[in-house]
Amino acid sequence: MSTEEMPKIERQRNGADLFVQSLIEADVEVVFGYPGGAVLPIYDALYRAKPNFKHIMCRHEQGLIHGAEGYARVTGKPGVVIATSGPGGTNLITGIADAMIDSLPIVVFTGQVSSAFIGSDAFQEADIIGLTTPITKHNYQVQDVNDLPRIIKEAFHIATTGRKGPVVIDLPKNIAEEFLEKDSFETDFYLPGYQPTIYPNQLQIQRLLKELQISKRPLLLAGAGVKFADASKELIAFAEKYQLPVVTTLQGLGAFPETHKQALGMGGMHGSYAANKAIQACDFLINIGSRFDDRLTGNLAKFAPNAVIAHIDVDSAEIGKNIETKYPIVSDAKEALLKLLDGEMEQTDISEWVELTQSNKNNFPFWYQRKEDSVSPQWLIEEIYYATKGEAVVVTDVGQHQMWAGQFYKYDQPHNFVTSGGLGTMGFGLPAALGAQIGRPNETVVAILGDGGIQMTSQELATIKDYNLPVKIVVINNESLGMVRQWQEIIYEERYSESLLTEGRNPDFVKLAESYGVKGLRVSDESKVKEILKEAFDFDGPVLIDARVTHKEKVFPMVPAGKGNDEMIGVKPPCEE
Repeated sequence: MSTEEMPKIERQRNGADLFVQSLIEADVEVVFGYPGGAVLPIYDALYRAKPNFKHIMCRHEQGLIHGAEGYARVTGKPGVVIATSGPGGTNLITGIADAMIDSLPIVVFTGQVSSAFIGSDAFQEADIIGLTTPITKHNYQVQDVNDLPRIIKEAFHIATTGRKGPVVIDLPKNIAEEFLEKDSFETDFYLPGYQPTIYPNQLQIQRLLKELQISKRPLLLAGAGVKFADASKELIAFAEKYQLPVVTTLQGLGAFPETHKQALGMGGMHGSYAANKAIQACDFLINIGSRFDDRLTGNLAKFAPNAVIAHIDVDSAEIGKNIETKYPIVSDAKEALLKLLDGEMEQTDISEWVELTQSNKNNFPFWYQRKEDSVSPQWLIEEIYYATKGEAVVVTDVGQHQMWAGQFYKYDQPHNFVTSGGLGTMGFGLPAALGAQIGRPNETVVAILGDGGIQMTSQELATIKDYNLPVKIVVINNESLGMVRQWQEIIYEERYSESLLTEGRNPDFVKLAESYGVKGLRVSDESKVKEILKEAFDFDGPVLIDARVTHKEKVFPMVPAGKGNDEMIGVKPPCEE
């Protein structure tokens, strides 16, 4: 009798089967996972069920979580992660913290030792609930298999509503193995203590508009909250209606088109002269979806000293936390902007203010000096911009290249820039890029990485090749931990303590890529850059470019620690007509 002719034996379902069904019913499209002892029942259920969602096995759990972050960032859908108990869970900690501070919707499932062994220091046991409590929106440890479907549904709801963020579900192995007494389950839930405020207070909206009416130097500040709320169109309409200059945060890049006339660029430590000068000189600052983090504000006592502050944020805890706020508005960014657009008023003439901001924008752009014997990293990123027609999804790691990618690639779409902001996680870029490529399979994804950061998660080149993801990887190779080196040069009198990777301390990145089956290219001459970029972008598959750039190039402008945003160093003299 053939296998096909054998009668099928009905099998009683267990918790792992319930788990898979719950993911299907949550419309999950992709799961980033790595098998291990405590999650073997789940992987057996996946094997048997053959669900319609993809499973991506990265080569390290940190790759899983950053991959899920990249996917969530470019799609708006929750990233889903499965890891085993003990080190599987602890290897996710950095990424969970990263997702929490950058407000990314992630649902993490960690295996756990069987309930009877919890607390006994059993093999591969870790207190994942205690470890993740400070860095999640919520976490669960499942005690009853019948609660599992409700918990999973709750977790997706919490992760994707209000201020988005990670939720962890810790699943003991015996719960996954337990058979169901009845094959039906409840998914209804009621969370009276969790009711995010979505709609703004109308009185506060009217007060904001009244302040705007009399303001002579108003300024819009757009953060990632605009992008998470899909409110870019409303932001553009509001800015254009009142001719407001617009500054974005690092994570807000793309929320307002950077090629728009009213765009002043990124503000903060490495922001544009025009953006930082506008922040310091404005008399009314309307912050939409930014948390006033220190890299934006510089010295809090010196931030926007002449400005009345309005702050629109879906998270009430952020309002007034760092900056005194006269007009607090707890709301989803889109809903607040829709109400603001409904208002009508006769605005004060702000033409002089607009002219000043435009003059600063035109006269003090981001700048760099090209050198004949090396590749300028800023120029290289501009060439990537031209080669991709400004339409690529750009993913960065953390460091100098991250700031250059924020300065010299112009983002006109809200979901085309992926980076680690609040936590500043080196190693984020490569796995986040593969997650972004999975989320946007028909678009060009460019990973701009440092030679330091790529070595923290370089094993994910195997994952990229495994799934034939056509990510274009550009290593900005200055043979150093560039941002650390820059600070040591400026602040620590050139005492380069453990920041230089010269004299063979780096691997051969081309050979490293080729060892994983990824096409490797190298460029150290500006005359070859366009040719190399064309070869890479024309190639149907993943490519790594080892770009040997100027060693001691710095990111300018720069607001030194403790200074105000108008105390920038490294500003180029005014452009000549």
